[in-house]
Amino acid sequence: MRIHVLALDGVFDTGLATILDTFGTANDLAAAAGTPSMRFEVRIVGVRRRVRTGQGLGVPAVLAKGLPRPDVIVMPALSTKTPETLRLALERRDVADATGLLRAQVAAGTRVAAACTATFVLAGASLLDGQAATTTWWLAPLFRERYPRVELDESRMVVASSLCVTAGAALAHLDLALWLVRQHSPALAALTARYLVIDPRPSQATYAISDHLAHEDPIVESFERWARRQLAEGFSLGAAARAVGASERTLARRLRSVLGRSPLSYFQDLRIERAVHLLQTSSASVDEIAAQVGYSDGVTLRTLLRRKLGRGVRELRANARTGHPPAVS
Repeated sequence: MRIHVLALDGVFDTGLATILDTFGTANDLAAAAGTPSMRFEVRIVGVRRRVRTGQGLGVPAVLAKGLPRPDVIVMPALSTKTPETLRLALERRDVADATGLLRAQVAAGTRVAAACTATFVLAGASLLDGQAATTTWWLAPLFRERYPRVELDESRMVVASSLCVTAGAALAHLDLALWLVRQHSPALAALTARYLVIDPRPSQATYAISDHLAHEDPIVESFERWARRQLAEGFSLGAAARAVGASERTLARRLRSVLGRSPLSYFQDLRIERAVHLLQTSSASVDEIAAQVGYSDGVTLRTLLRRKLGRGVRELRANARTGHPPAVS
């Protein structure tokens, strides 16, 4: 999964670091979670050649313009603490350039995500009009004043709508990053959260990440583990339900609630993810890889890869050799 972290001048240090650390931790734990083929390719991008954080640190960003289209753009907050300073920041030229970039990327099918004050940038780009969204609680009145077309719901930590995902206040950057990890692997998101935030000791219990805990679901995690073992054998909703100890209806409902997908759709995504991993890390033929992920022949796999990723086998393997693996959406 290819992720661009869009950093503007004055980016909130904690938000930027939290997003990077969450995806980095997920990559480090992928094998332990039983998801070795799951990897997040993260790059910090900007609309200017020089970017400094709110604390004055230099950010190693590259210009977003001209880069291959990512699957997701994540925008950390701007380091503004009052409505007045936020209003001034939103008038900056680099923010205007960022809104143009975000509009173009969404039009091309890229999902965009933002937390805290960065949600104002998404709303300013008219990407949230007519959709549900959230923002930091202390700026909700200003958000409603500026963007009356957005259905603001500050009662939730993370709100996903169409191609946009928004999150609440400063520490919601972690909720947002875990939400994105969870869309591809609930088990990996759960393990990442345990390393980063889930600690039973009282000093941390007060700050437990509420959105992650609300969506941590043992049935969904069990289904993912079953599905990854079952890729070569094929999908059966009945067998899946028996394996996780739930009814077919309950399993489907839980998958829809946590991942927004049906069990079959998620199973097919796992097949593609595994096939890409094998193409990039082994010398097996396309027919051999197709058999390992449950397809009858290499022609079927080639067609699905082209339809899903927009790239063929030769390009996928070439990208791996040059160190630029494709993202699996």
